[in-house]
Amino acid sequence: MAHQIASLSNPLIKTLKGLHQKKVRAETGLFLGEGARLAMEAADLGRWPDVLVYAPAALERAPVRALIDRAEARQVRIVETSESVLAQISKRDNPQTVLGAYKQHLHQLSELDGETIVALQGVRDPGNLGTIVRTADSVGAGGVVLIGESCDPFSVEAVRASMGSLFAVKLARASFAEVLAYKQKRGAALLGASLKGRALGEEYKVPMRAIVLMGNEQSGLSDEMEAACDRLVKLPMRGRADSLNLAVATALMVYDLWRRRGYDGASA
Repeated sequence: MAHQIASLSNPLIKTLKGLHQKKVRAETGLFLGEGARLAMEAADLGRWPDVLVYAPAALERAPVRALIDRAEARQVRIVETSESVLAQISKRDNPQTVLGAYKQHLHQLSELDGETIVALQGVRDPGNLGTIVRTADSVGAGGVVLIGESCDPFSVEAVRASMGSLFAVKLARASFAEVLAYKQKRGAALLGASLKGRALGEEYKVPMRAIVLMGNEQSGLSDEMEAACDRLVKLPMRGRADSLNLAVATALMVYDLWRRRGYDGASA
């Protein structure tokens, strides 16, 4: 049965509101996921929230009622509240009518496997990070590795940008030395995006396994990282712009690799 909470001073509501803060996420080990669609996609992948919060209007949709029934069967804490309280939790004027508080989970680097892995050095923008996670999901990448200091993949902004792909893509944190050891063990090629590189010609033979290494939004890859790459890749440009947004550049890199593999595994 759903618990009804109407007060913003309720401790649970305060905790959910606090998940916008990194400190609270670290203390609780939780993050905020917004929307019925995200909750249903997560459930299909076996990821259930600790707490599922909804507004009465959400019950007008049969899939949401079914989601709540499934969540109750798994002993998820169910809370009914008002849209005004949901607006305070999400910090949006027009909030989603379903919110969930999920446990954070990072994988070991050794658990990542696949033709393509994305490695990000010091990514700072949560919107970029979430978009890259969604892109990695789109191409069936084996995971995303965060190297060094980076923004929190479980921040509200990053989760929103991932649009549910956070539940489908394996995330790991690792040092660059660990990434190099992983590369050696897996026999993967390390392809680094760099203005010092050159475009991949059509004659380029795509490695069976590749790690796409992308640098920080402002400074790019360090000299050490560039030196460790098997190939530095420069995305061709013909206009006046000499750089691209990190998420856009990552998408071009991973989709080009997939294209060169003949879109193997594509459903259409």
